[in-house]
Amino acid sequence: MISNQVLQNTLEGLKDISRTELCLLDTDGKILTSTFADFAVQPSDIQAFVDSPADSQLVRGYQYFKVSDDYQLEYILVVNGDDEDSYMVGKLAAFQLQSLIVAYKERLDKDSFIKNLLLDNLLLVDIYNRAKKLHIDADVRRVVMIIEMEQEKDHSMVEAVRGFFGSKSKNFITAVDEKSIIIVKEMEEGETFEDVEKLAANIFETMGFSLEDGIHMACGTVVNELKEVSRSYKEARMALDVGKIFFAEKEVIAYSSLGIGRLIYQLPIPLCKMFIREIFENKSPDDFDEETLITIDKFFENSLNVSETSRQLYIHRNTLVYRLDKLQKSTGLDLRVFEDAITFKIALMVVRYMKYMETLEY
Repeated sequence: MISNQVLQNTLEGLKDISRTELCLLDTDGKILTSTFADFAVQPSDIQAFVDSPADSQLVRGYQYFKVSDDYQLEYILVVNGDDEDSYMVGKLAAFQLQSLIVAYKERLDKDSFIKNLLLDNLLLVDIYNRAKKLHIDADVRRVVMIIEMEQEKDHSMVEAVRGFFGSKSKNFITAVDEKSIIIVKEMEEGETFEDVEKLAANIFETMGFSLEDGIHMACGTVVNELKEVSRSYKEARMALDVGKIFFAEKEVIAYSSLGIGRLIYQLPIPLCKMFIREIFENKSPDDFDEETLITIDKFFENSLNVSETSRQLYIHRNTLVYRLDKLQKSTGLDLRVFEDAITFKIALMVVRYMKYMETLEY
């Protein structure tokens, strides 16, 4: 179904070129879009034209044209004027609208196929049979990117993303829910995943997205066959969730960069609680004061380097050592020892994951 906005843009473009007023109606005589300042149609005129075998007709100084889809009447086009020029404009406009119907119908077929492909709703034999009929290459590299928003997206945002890639793009832009836009990108020869990450960052910036507006973007891995596109989609979906927990400051997160966060995300909550009790006993990282938490984060940022951490915190080296000793007494873990540091880091990530899962329950 072509949106009224697209129909309106088409009619306005035709008017700008031909300098002729046009109006598009459905088969019941309801005006869908018009460039006329004031236009009233007689229902009897529409009904008579719909029932007639003629494809075009001159009625009360207006040219009437039928616009069909596979011999099924879809629209009535009305053009102002009764001369040959207005008739020519009407024929061209009707042809343009007919081509638009065909293009949208083909795109909708492809869109439906891509959605079912992403959601694993197709058998392997169906994937290749339908891809062949829709002229979609099966053996090219592709990657899935997802743009997710806090609020429900509108149709114009999907069209804006399509516009970013251009009309001749072989990429597919679709959606399977109300809050996300999915990009199935076809990789060009020689293109690497680093290029994909740069493209994703460019989309984020060009479209005016921001983390403050609750918009996140994620990428799956590059796959070599059409049947594997659903895997890239699932990876991108996981990257979105894991990114919100452990990489909240990143605009674009790639599945390949999730690291240990990907493993923690798949742990059952009871196991996480047991692990935290074993590490902190009756305490929790939430009980640490802000100064301690800042010290811990900065120490990890600097790869357990005492001198660099104290320099960036603007404190004496001995002060940092005192804080680390104090933390060791309360937790039994010495962050200067690699094994203890790893255990502590994982524990902090597990706590963050548990907090995130709690927010989803409410």
